[in-house]
Amino acid sequence: MKITIDDIPTKWFNILPHLPAPLEPPLDPETKQPIAPEKLLAIFPPPLLEQEMSDKTWIDIPEEVLKIYSLWRPTALHRALRLEEYLGTPAKIFYKNESISPTGSHKPNTAVAQAYYNKISGTKVLTTETGAGQWGSALSFACALFGLRARVYMVRVSYNQKPSRRILMQTYGAEVIPSPSDRTNAGRKFLEENPEHPGSLGIAISEAIEDALSSKDIKYSLGSVLNHVLLHQTVIGLEAKEQFKKIALYPDVIVGAVGGGSNFAGLSFPFIADKLEGKTKNLEVWAVEPEACPTLTKGEYRYDYGDSAGLTPLLKMYTLGHKFVPPPIHAGGLRYHGDSPIVCLLYNKGIISACAYRQTEVFEAATLFAKVEGLLPAPEAAHAIKKVIDIALECKRTGEKKVILFNFCGHGYFDLSAYDDFLSGRLKDV
Repeated sequence: MKITIDDIPTKWFNILPHLPAPLEPPLDPETKQPIAPEKLLAIFPPPLLEQEMSDKTWIDIPEEVLKIYSLWRPTALHRALRLEEYLGTPAKIFYKNESISPTGSHKPNTAVAQAYYNKISGTKVLTTETGAGQWGSALSFACALFGLRARVYMVRVSYNQKPSRRILMQTYGAEVIPSPSDRTNAGRKFLEENPEHPGSLGIAISEAIEDALSSKDIKYSLGSVLNHVLLHQTVIGLEAKEQFKKIALYPDVIVGAVGGGSNFAGLSFPFIADKLEGKTKNLEVWAVEPEACPTLTKGEYRYDYGDSAGLTPLLKMYTLGHKFVPPPIHAGGLRYHGDSPIVCLLYNKGIISACAYRQTEVFEAATLFAKVEGLLPAPEAAHAIKKVIDIALECKRTGEKKVILFNFCGHGYFDLSAYDDFLSGRLKDV
């Protein structure tokens, strides 16, 4: 189908007013009472806090952000015909190809927006964490465009596993620091406990926030979990809805990998709104996570810190505990102890479903997809592909002609060491 720049949405979709129950407020880590917005201004600029708590369904995308989006948006809606043929399924399989962004994933959709709002708010430096490096490279790219300095705390195991991501961030001008580091009190504490600590997203978040609190010129930027981050990603699902209209189809099943929830939410929320409003009754929505970090499928639904040192507000979410250190699986973007409060609420209310896979079966699905469709998936995207294949094979058994949509949230060309481990038999399940 033909798509043009005119197909880029001009507004983001905010699911907050449409949720089946109110979202529980974040709690102050000191008082354990609902946190005052003023305290969050030390970390985030005012426009992003407004979006975090907005009760408006539609929020305008600034012209400056739209201009940068046009470098790669709209992204194509592909039909995986060769995968369908290989599987012998009557199902129709579609995917949004977010790998065509400048940094190779969906992450710039929010990185550009966050950098813009920080720039107009007077921020000089943005600190952040990154696992596999997709978010860190996206924010580094966005900061370069808006003249901001980026400081990225990269989970140590990923820093060592994925040097290409580090190099990309540094090429954009970012400072990249393996976490835990000796730069912060939180980092030094974890290094004292274990000088060879592999790190975690929770620890990297602690370091980035501690850094941000050290100066009024520094703010913190998060690549997933928070409401405003998921809001920015809805350009994916909004485009997909319009693309499906052009071919007179609508998905029966939507699948996305979940670490914090941004790529999953970005694709699914505009469709989930139809389900919540009763416009579609049979829509299945699947959140897919690694068995090594099974937040939704095995976590507890309760308040917990978003970081390991207890610096963030407490969020109501499914959590494995903020002290949990996930095993060093290659899907670094999915190695987070919690999830988006919105995604967790939808799961708790039975609006969405969740499942988990071992990393060897995920890489089996990834290599199959590469062989038949030609694109190499990031390990995170491969989780969604594994579920799609399972659904398509079930359709083969039952004869159902379901329309399946998933988010190809990033390419795997910076993850070749992971594929090398898989192809050589070194990749192990944990």
